[in-house]
Amino acid sequence: MSEKSLLKLGIIGTVIAALCCFTPILVVLLGLVGLSALTGYLDYVLLPALAVFVAITIYAVWRRRARAKSK
Repeated sequence: MSEKSLLKLGIIGTVIAALCCFTPILVVLLGLVGLSALTGYLDYVLLPALAVFVAITIYAVWRRRARAKSK
């Protein structure tokens, strides 16, 4: 995966996971489709996903800086 696409993936994933964690967007959407019983389990999925996407973003930035220093 290229550095640019890795950074895009990390940033987009972080923004989506953060929006779903800190705003009721996902709760409302699940309620609209009748899956509101799953809202109790959202923290078990969204918080680790947020951590993974933040780690991907940090890795992509670190990789980009390391490559820039070597040039």
